[in-house]
Amino acid sequence: MNTNAAHITEASAPYSKVSAYIKLGKFRLASLVVFSAIITYLTIAENPDWLTALALCAGGFLVTAAANGFNQILEKDLDKLMERTRERPLPLGILSVQQAFVFCTVCGLLGTVVLWLYTNPLCGILGFVSILLYALAYTPLKRITPFSVFVGAFPGALPTLIGGVAATGGFGSVGFFAFLLFMIQFVWQFPHFWSLAWFNNDDYARADFHLLPSRGGKDDFSKFQVLLYSAFLLVVGVLPFAFGMVGLLCTLASLICGFAILMQAFNFYRMPTDANARRLFLGTLVYLPLVQLALMTKT
Repeated sequence: MNTNAAHITEASAPYSKVSAYIKLGKFRLASLVVFSAIITYLTIAENPDWLTALALCAGGFLVTAAANGFNQILEKDLDKLMERTRERPLPLGILSVQQAFVFCTVCGLLGTVVLWLYTNPLCGILGFVSILLYALAYTPLKRITPFSVFVGAFPGALPTLIGGVAATGGFGSVGFFAFLLFMIQFVWQFPHFWSLAWFNNDDYARADFHLLPSRGGKDDFSKFQVLLYSAFLLVVGVLPFAFGMVGLLCTLASLICGFAILMQAFNFYRMPTDANARRLFLGTLVYLPLVQLALMTKT
């Protein structure tokens, strides 16, 4: 154990290990991901089965924790360089790479098996693919190209497809509605993550991460892309109504949430401060669950 973790006492060590594994899997973030899958399932399933819903939660949670953990294993040395990540369990030495790898492997395999057996095999495959895309594509690309955010948006939106497949049994019967839910979550990630990358840009630069849409970082092109994709989000948020799949009430909720994000993005475009970027980021955290819950009603 290194000096940063030397303050951990024998009495607190068992709790610290448990806490370290929770941080490794980013369990709060995993909960948000699982929320998207279960909401999509409940939205599309004609007769929801609660055993399937429970398996979707457990399997999705484990798969997401595995992806988050593998990401930290691959970036353990880079995490030491950034303020926001230097107190993660691997940089602190609370967990070894071997311990983290075993944890992530068990979570990934167990989550895949749960999805495969208790929802359907395609859900298991999609869950496993999401781990591979996040760990082996998105993670290494972060130091190479801003295009990494586009790549990372696919595993980030896959929970909606997993929820749709769990409800219907396959891609052929998932339906256009599930695809629209996927598109909403896919587009949402751009203003969400770019606003985060804006106010953390200096910290990310310490690890040579390229996460804003421009190689120039905090420039006019980057702030315009944030505004542009916020406008896209408003449009895709009302597509379910345009295709006759939902009613006026939930569409009104989507419009209100979409306009709120667009106004925050416009304010950020006019005054691109870290504070305004943070406000936009917090707004996106509220937007997604509200819109997903509204669309679930279909009214």
